[in-house]
This record gives sequence, structure tokens and C-alpha cells, in this order.
Amino acid sequence: MAVFEPRIRDIELRDLTITQQLFEGLDARGDAIAIIDGPSGDSLSGYGLKDRIQRLAGGLTARGMAPGKVVAILAPNVPDYAVSFHGIAYAGSTVTTMNPSYTVPEVHHQLLDCAAVAMITVPALVPLAKEAIEGTSVSEIIVIGETFEDYLGDPLQDQAPVDLDDFNVVLPYSSGTTGRPKGVMLTHRNIATNVDQANATNPVRQDDTAIAFLPFFHIYGMTVLMNMFLARASCIVTMPRFDLEQFLGLIEKHRATRLYIVPPVALALAKHPMVEDFDVSSVKVIFSGAAPLGPETEELVGARMGATSIQGYGMTEMSPISHATWHDATRHGSSGQAVPGTFCRIVDPGSGADMEAGEEGELWVKGPQVMKGYLGRPDATAASLTEDGWLKTGDLAVIDEDGFMFIRDRLKELIKYKGFQVAPAEVEEALIGHASVVDAAVIGRPDEDAGELPIAFVVAAPGAEISEAVLAAHCEDCLARYKQPTEYRFVDAIPKSASGKILRRFLRDELKAEMSA
Repeated sequence: MAVFEPRIRDIELRDLTITQQLFEGLDARGDAIAIIDGPSGDSLSGYGLKDRIQRLAGGLTARGMAPGKVVAILAPNVPDYAVSFHGIAYAGSTVTTMNPSYTVPEVHHQLLDCAAVAMITVPALVPLAKEAIEGTSVSEIIVIGETFEDYLGDPLQDQAPVDLDDFNVVLPYSSGTTGRPKGVMLTHRNIATNVDQANATNPVRQDDTAIAFLPFFHIYGMTVLMNMFLARASCIVTMPRFDLEQFLGLIEKHRATRLYIVPPVALALAKHPMVEDFDVSSVKVIFSGAAPLGPETEELVGARMGATSIQGYGMTEMSPISHATWHDATRHGSSGQAVPGTFCRIVDPGSGADMEAGEEGELWVKGPQVMKGYLGRPDATAASLTEDGWLKTGDLAVIDEDGFMFIRDRLKELIKYKGFQVAPAEVEEALIGHASVVDAAVIGRPDEDAGELPIAFVVAAPGAEISEAVLAAHCEDCLARYKQPTEYRFVDAIPKSASGKILRRFLRDELKAEMSA
């Protein structure tokens, strides 16, 4: 077995719940502001945030909704999201987080699947919540800004007892490598350890501030911003949804020092003229994750912002981080090196044989941040986790001699053209490299002779004059013939998830409908 070892082989497994770890930071923060609502400016100090968490935990316990129960949060990023998450966790219960853009059937499915007994939401989502809870175990809807205050009871002084290695503190939902969203069972040990692993690669300081637009319902925003920043006695400014102008304004107003972003935002920061209208000189580090970022874009955004531009890699099933660019070792285009205590293999998808440095295969990961499994899905768990704890990520990758990992693409997203394998991410990065292109997505179209033909969906820069012929000439200069798109479609936007991943299935469905017609 060829195993790639991390720079730091071991990570200390501290006997703290994620909320006890958070309280360390809030106590250190003290009377200084810890969390700010970006749009309104309302804020909570370290002590104030801790007090609300303890009071919510006490209130939930007194009402019989804790411990051991599942409580759903359906809300955008606001300060009371952190209160909700950690109030539930401190009371010894389980949080299940939901995308506020979900439809009624999606919310209903998740509530049924995890057997939630209560839901915390915001006023705008109450009608949807009321419809979605019908036929589920949810008996109470708690509304932030309205009935939320009624649930704040006497402070719970001590963490409700839980098994750090077995109790599911959070159940985010993920499709994993395939299929309908499944509950990912993450323990206190998983989340708390991953906070320490992430901080070891790029230490966050008490004087750091970040703008938190990455949704807290998603594991990236949950672990890196809501948990790591607050546990490190730093400050976060919440945004309910991403808006470039507001984002830049909050950076300027609060002198943000570190930005945690996704590739679409990196593209905007690198190319949008609006950036020049704001003072972003306070920014020192820009960290991109959730999807691969090409080396050219990574360098460009750093140069334009006058900051160190780096990236990392992870997935919900890993709490989420397995790789990150260390503060002292940057290699543009790479997702960085394994975080402490994380071991990797590159496995041939066909033969199952281990690959060596520089060879491409499926990335397998093992470490204390890897999930217990999928809730109620032993079949899906067995398909993703080996008996000895290796998680099959479903991502094609290469690890070089120095341990730097490069994501090539998703296994299931590879385009097979006349026996060749075309990675959409590679073609997309080439297209985005053109000055008149701000975004792109590539999928395969079924073809009787070739198997599949690469089709490109392109978003042109405002006011740019660009044609299929221009892009074809551009791709001819930077891509092998078999990788070049056979068709270009100009669109207004590329469909993406909240975490910035391209939703290729929507493009495939559109293409399939056209072909059927």
C-alpha cells in the first residue's frame, strides 16, 4: 500500500466538544466584539455570544427538546445562527443544517430522514417551514427575531454529556460521490479536530476579521468561519447572501484581514472593475475552497488584492478539510498538502492498485476528521468507506513528490471522447483564462461516433465582443485537440451550488431535453 504521509503525522485529540472549544475563544475574546451582522451592524461580544448559547441550551433542555434530539436550522447567516448551532450542541442534541433556498419537498425529506423534533428559522421562511413539517416529527418552529427570545432560559452551566467519538453533533446533507442527499454523521471529535487541523496550516490570530458569506449550513462556512474563527478569539461579520458590492463594502468598513471564498468569487475579485472602488488593503490572505481554482486565477486574485492567495480541499464527509496550502509553502494550482494527522492514497479506479507520486487516480483519505458514515445508509457508507477507515472521495487527483495535491476532476464528470478522458475543470480553466470570459462550464454531449463531445457554456464579460471562433482559436493554443469544445454556448450565468460548485446536472438535463425534442 502506497500511503502519502502529512507534514505533521499526528494531531492532538483534545477532549472537548466543539462548543467547549468555541467557549475557549469566546472567553479569550471577552468584552470585545466577536460577531457582527453585516447588513444591520448589530453585534455580540465574546461573553454576550457565550451567554446566549448557554441560555438557549438551558431553554431547549427545559422544554424537553434536549438532550439527544435532532433540531433543524433553516436560516441564512446571522449572528443567532451561531447561537442556534451551539445552543443545540451544548444541550447534548444534534443539529441538522438546511439550505434556506430548499423547496418544501427537500426540507420535508431531510426532516423525515433525520427525525427532527424542532426547527429554527427566520420570518421569511416560516410559510415554507409550516408546509414542510407536515407529516414529520417537528412540533415546534422557533423564529429568529420573533419567538427565539422565548426559548432563552436559565443558562446551562455545563456541557450535556456526550461521547465525543460517537455522538452525531451535526448532520449536514451531502450527495457524496453520487445519489440523493444523505445525512453525514459528524461527531464532536470530527469537527473539533478539523478546526485544529485547519488552524495548524494557516493560524488565525485574535486580531483577524473575516466576512462570513459562506453559508453556515454548508460544512465549509460552518467549520472554517463560524467555528474556527470564533474558537480562535477572532471576529466574523455575517452576510445573509453574497453580494459583491456589499462584500467589498464590509471588507473596507471592518478592515477584514482574511477572506474565505469560492472560485466564482475569486473570479469576481480578479476581474470585476468594482473592486477598484473599495479599499481592500487590509486583506492579507485569500483562501479559496469547495472547487478547484486554476493557477492563473489564483495568482491573479492575489496580485490584484495585494494578498497571499491560496486554496484547500475538502468535502462534507471530512468535516471538511483534508488538504490546505500551508502558510509557508505556496504552490499555485495545488490544493496544498495534507493537514496534520491526515493520510492519503491515490488509487487506480479500474484496478484498485495504489499509484505512486505523480500518477493520477482516485484520492482516498484517512484521518480523525473522516465521518462515521451516512445516517441510516449502511449501503452508501460501505460504498464510500473501507472497513479500515479509508474514505473514497470520488475525485481524481495527483500527489507530487513534495506532497502537494492537485485535483483533476470528479470521476463521474469525466467526458469520454474516443477513448480519451477529458476533465471538464481543465477545459473550464482554459476558457476562463481568456480576458473576455468571466465564467464557464463544460459537459459531455452523447455522440454515436465519439462517445461524448465536450460542450462549453460560457459567460462573457460585460460589454465584451467574443465569438465561438475566437474561443476556438484560444483553446487550440492551450488544449490538446481532443479536449477542445466542439460547441460553445453563450449564457448569462452558470448554475452553481451555494458552495460554488458547478451544477452540471442542470446543464445535462437542459441538453437532454433539447435532444429529446
